[in-house]
Amino acid sequence: MSGESPEAVAKGMGLNRRTIYRWLEAHYYGGEDALKAKPIPGAPPKINARQMEVLARIVREKSPLQLKFPYALWTLAMIRELIRQKFSVNLSEVSVGRLMRRLGFSPQRPLYRAWQQNPALVENWRSEEYPKIAARAKREGAVIFFADESAIRSDYHAGTTWSPTGKTPVVKATGARFSVNMLSAVNAQGGFRFMTVEGHVNASVFGEFLKRLLTGMDRKVFLIVDGHPAHKAKMVRKFVEENSDAIELFFLPPYAPELNPDELAWAHLKTRIAKATAKTKEELKLTVDSALHRLQKLPEIVASFFHAPSCRYAAA
Repeated sequence: MSGESPEAVAKGMGLNRRTIYRWLEAHYYGGEDALKAKPIPGAPPKINARQMEVLARIVREKSPLQLKFPYALWTLAMIRELIRQKFSVNLSEVSVGRLMRRLGFSPQRPLYRAWQQNPALVENWRSEEYPKIAARAKREGAVIFFADESAIRSDYHAGTTWSPTGKTPVVKATGARFSVNMLSAVNAQGGFRFMTVEGHVNASVFGEFLKRLLTGMDRKVFLIVDGHPAHKAKMVRKFVEENSDAIELFFLPPYAPELNPDELAWAHLKTRIAKATAKTKEELKLTVDSALHRLQKLPEIVASFFHAPSCRYAAA
């Protein structure tokens, strides 16, 4: 059960969760020998099983900001201070790190949320609105797509490169900056449709994308998008109304991009495109088109975006 939380292990083994925390306490201070029926030598433990349980619950369920800490992320230094304030116990950061791993925690890159986001609307979308859309799609034989827009600039680079220690590497690029704008749509079966454009994505561009999306479709499309003005423009509404037998639009809650699997498609593409250096806009467009076509031929990768924690609700 490596990587599981103490509560999950306790439930799986049919044990009281406090028993698990007592075992963790014993193992933390005395190793495997401490789990045997022997007295644990040495100084008494600084943090007991009950305190471990409380600590795990706080870090799991609360943001540091709720406890008046200055940052939103749980760092070792902040957890160390929490232990000091809560239990009047001083531990080194090394000890705190060891303790948190024993409690089933690990350092991870967080998913960011807009502060304007309404959690109630997000939860309602997952539990009520999307299931209704999915049920309708099943009844009507429609296919659900999620769509989004993005752009990549010529001076965007990501990743690491090998370089002599102590010497910061330099990526040479043209001083001119240019970008390519892109639209795409994905579905849980691995379908991927895309379009690259010159200039900004407006209602006219989005309308053209809808026409291309419908080309070759033998089923009605339920298209889920965010609240971008282009998606709600008069000419777009008119197109959808005139083609109501072929397409219907649905809108995600405001400020909730993590609900859209197409966001992960863009993250996937940018990771691969960002290592290239384009000298002209034409070169950048060729690189982008190549990456988009390559992803289109990898439906298993596209389908995997729907299995990310924030998008799993749409995987069925």
